[in-house]
Amino acid sequence: MTYSGVLTKMKTQNGQPVQYYLDFESDFINVNQLLGKTLSLQFLKFECLNCGLDKKIFRQGYCHDCFYDVPQAADWIIRPELSKAHLDQEDRDLAYEKKMQLQPHIVYLANSSSVKVGVTRKSQVPTRWIDQGAHEAIAIVEVPNRYLAGITEVALKDQVSDKTNWRAMLKNDIQDEDLVAWREKLLPLVPAEAKDYVLDRQSETHLDFPVQQYPEKPNSLNLVKEGAYTGKLVGIKGQYLIFEDQTVFNVRSNEGLFVALEVGIPA
Repeated sequence: MTYSGVLTKMKTQNGQPVQYYLDFESDFINVNQLLGKTLSLQFLKFECLNCGLDKKIFRQGYCHDCFYDVPQAADWIIRPELSKAHLDQEDRDLAYEKKMQLQPHIVYLANSSSVKVGVTRKSQVPTRWIDQGAHEAIAIVEVPNRYLAGITEVALKDQVSDKTNWRAMLKNDIQDEDLVAWREKLLPLVPAEAKDYVLDRQSETHLDFPVQQYPEKPNSLNLVKEGAYTGKLVGIKGQYLIFEDQTVFNVRSNEGLFVALEVGIPA
């Protein structure tokens, strides 16, 4: 069977294990059901997630012009401490920025390759942790806007990283950590503006990913350069498809690619 459509971040549903879905315009595919099967991916064209034109994707699924224009790609997305909607100050689109920034946000610790600190909207828990391939996570504070979450993250990342080592995450080269102890250790560093929002004692959330075989030396697939790829799907973790030959494909980093996906019989 062959499907086609524009790649966007896989939708997820927490479970034992996490369930993954590819959302094409005319098809909604449960990717877990493709485990053990041979998949063929073919790059057909670009399709910017904003303008819809066949223009080379620059970043985050957008062409160059749209990336520097749409509010969904503004600097405060990556650096929440730059958020200004709480001051009624516009960056690119104040209505959008108020909608996204002036809502509850969580500052958390997650363990995907090592302990890291991060920020997400409360509505994105545990989706954000799933997307990072974290097998355990814990919340620290719940603040009313993105700015407070951002300055809290900045204060904490002097002690813990805010990055994920994607290779270690995919190899499952990780150690269980006592995130409750880490949380207690970092609480004194929470900025004064956010101390009233520290959550009561929290327990760890544990996530189970559908992986049959972890790669020893993950090799990232550049579908635009290669044009096409065929391999047996043996796992899904974070936003990565993992294949038997140790090829890995980051769906999220390939947003905006219009592809054909052919599903073969079990290999």
